[in-house]
Amino acid sequence: MALQFQINPDQYLFTAHGEGYVSINGKRYTQPVVVMAGDVRTDWPATDFASLDSTHFEYFLELKPDVLLLGTGAKQHFARPELYRALIQARIGIEFMDTPAACRTYNILVAEDRKVVAAVLI
Repeated sequence: MALQFQINPDQYLFTAHGEGYVSINGKRYTQPVVVMAGDVRTDWPATDFASLDSTHFEYFLELKPDVLLLGTGAKQHFARPELYRALIQARIGIEFMDTPAACRTYNILVAEDRKVVAAVLI
């Protein structure tokens, strides 16, 4: 599905998503990706939801978002709280949603100038 809005070239936004990919500012990604208003990272070592462990969540501590949106793929899944305890202790909110919902929610929060990070699994 294509998402329509005016793109600020200084901000990274999801511009499309579909089976097996997301697009950020028109560039297609087929692997897990971490998106912030000012940066896109492909170095997050996660591969799929089932393999997530606490180190995958600790990755976000240095980014210091107000909220982390975790796109869990085509279906919504919830991780065990002990996996993301470090985020809770750092007062970082975390929301689990399917990847399309994470893309849409991220775009809204960035438009509101919120300090948000979206980590999406394909």
